[in-house]
Parts: sequence; structure tokens; C-alpha cells
Amino acid sequence: MQNKWIPALLIALGACARLVPHPWNFTPIMAIALYAGVRSTKFWTAALITLGALLLSDSILGFYSGMPYVYAASLVPVALGSYIRERSSLGAIAGSAVFSSVSFFLITNTAVWATGSLYPHTWAGLGLCFTAALPFYRNEIAGDVVYTCVFFGTDALLRAVARTRPETA
Repeated sequence: MQNKWIPALLIALGACARLVPHPWNFTPIMAIALYAGVRSTKFWTAALITLGALLLSDSILGFYSGMPYVYAASLVPVALGSYIRERSSLGAIAGSAVFSSVSFFLITNTAVWATGSLYPHTWAGLGLCFTAALPFYRNEIAGDVVYTCVFFGTDALLRAVARTRPETA
């Protein structure tokens, strides 16, 4: 990222969005992770932005047993963003955003099923766990779509404006 303030701004935005009242799972974390992955020149910069936003907000919200799974699942869009960095077309961004949402749902809910006692450790129990999580997933996918459009749309708009501005001597 060319501007040194952008990583701090993304961390603050991600943390604040998790702290203010919002529908369950309707946060910009996956979009921030994907955006940081595409725009950062180094994978670790994007990973630190994503993990920093999570850690900052979790230090206020409280720590929980599923943190390692949530944090690991949040690195998937960072990896995808790094992978598509040189060919970040609308289709690649949209596909990566959807894949990030699906992988987050699968990773975190499989962890809930595997590590908890809420659901039997059977295929039927896994199905029950996924079914119970669907209302949260609806909010997650909606948030991911909205925030991905906001981040990448704003970025495209600002780049277009910067290209059309006349240079001063």
C-alpha cells in the first residue's frame, strides 16, 4: 500500500465495525482481508492488517475459544487477494469474496461442531450445526458483498479521479 495511513485506517475500521451495534456477522473483516491482500505488496502486511483488526476488537469484546479458527479462516481472503493481485478483475474479486465467505462458514462451523459438545460428532450433527448457522451466514454473505463493493468500488473511483486530475507543474 502506497499510503502508510491506509493499514492503520483499515485496522481501525475493521475493529470499530465489530464494536458498534450491527447485525450478527455483518462486518467488513472479510472485505478488508481481501482488499488488503490485493493492495498490499506483501502477504504479511495484509495478514497483520486483518489480524490486527480482529485482535484489537477481541481485546475489547473478550477472547473466546474459537479464536484460532476465526483468525485462520480470516486469512483465506488475504491469501486469495495476494493470489489475484496482478489480475484483480471484477470476476476475480467477486469469486474470491464468495469463496472467502463460504470458506469462513465451513471452517468456523466445522470447528464449532468438532470442538464443542453442542452437536453430536456425526455427519447428522455436522448438518445440524451448519443448519443452525445459516441465519448468521445470510448476514455474513450480505456484509461481505456490501463491504467488498464499498472497498473495491471506492478504490476504483479514487484511482479514476487521480488519473483524470491534471498534473500541476
